[in-house]
Amino acid sequence: MSQTLFTPIQLGKIALQNRVVMAPMTRNRADADGTPTDIMAEHYGQRGDAGLIVAEGAWPEVTGQAYCRQPGIQTAEHVRGWRRVTDAVHARGGSIVLQIMHSGRIGSSHIKPAGVRSVSASAIQAQGKIWTDAAGMQDFDVPQALTTEEVRKAIAEHAAAAQRAMDAGFDGVELHGTSGYLSLQFLHSSTNRRSDEYGGDASRRSRFAAECLSAMGNAIGIDRVGLRLNPGNTFNDTADENSAATHAELMRQAARLGIAYLHVMRAVFDPSIDAFMLARENFGENLILNDGFDAQSAEAALQAGEGKAVSFARHFIANPDLVQRMRQGLPLARFDRNTLYTPGARGYNDYASAEEVQTV
Repeated sequence: MSQTLFTPIQLGKIALQNRVVMAPMTRNRADADGTPTDIMAEHYGQRGDAGLIVAEGAWPEVTGQAYCRQPGIQTAEHVRGWRRVTDAVHARGGSIVLQIMHSGRIGSSHIKPAGVRSVSASAIQAQGKIWTDAAGMQDFDVPQALTTEEVRKAIAEHAAAAQRAMDAGFDGVELHGTSGYLSLQFLHSSTNRRSDEYGGDASRRSRFAAECLSAMGNAIGIDRVGLRLNPGNTFNDTADENSAATHAELMRQAARLGIAYLHVMRAVFDPSIDAFMLARENFGENLILNDGFDAQSAEAALQAGEGKAVSFARHFIANPDLVQRMRQGLPLARFDRNTLYTPGARGYNDYASAEEVQTV
């Protein structure tokens, strides 16, 4: 079997040294104000032989913060912190993009600075709870519906965040369009009850995400912008009357814009949807496939023409040398679920490479 997985590829202006992509994973290791830390630079640098790293979702401005110790891309300190990360990855020959993630209604006043509100497409509270360092588990905030003018301001903030990402040395950005965050809150019929141009049918509900992509493209070049989608996703209390058709509409709008790639997740929430086929039919060939792959199934998917690259999440947590292990057919280590979101380097930077294990 040939090894397509380990050959270079170009997605837009983003060069990948291989087709093994590290998926974005929020790990809550930033400082309290959202500044990336030295251990984050070490973590991403350890995994810099990936073809592409999609760094975890960063809030474009503080209204969009969801979680404690989640990084931002709003301040000069954020930019300097992320620069240490991108330098570490580039030193390994890797490429790295930043996922821009506005959480919308997913968050809590116990996490954000005093007086910072939570917002959404409509004033509908998400069912569920969120961890706060200050007060333990709390209900999600009741959001305020963005006015039309505030929607346009939020779009402009995405563009400004994309430019700051480039200032921090990233090779591009990815818009987070899954998991119940703001883009999906606009897209889904259950969370968007608007009567202006950003609400109504699927075409109008897609408008917020499409205009964010366009604005970010105007700021940094559309061929450095990606989009992550997960048709059928109901995480964080979102649902759509016809998720496949709605996502297909957004995929077509993104394709017309000419973005670099679509990062599409398998539709585990709704197995009736073939998310990869939906993406090929409505977006095109520049797909990064995600969810449930190992080296063999990833290679098979690439050879079958299902996508151009494959992203891995869980495997990258405990295997900083994942590319080498996959290339050589070495066994993969398992991650410790108890340390996924805890502060500090334990369960983050202390996983051994295969070479280190063999020399012990």
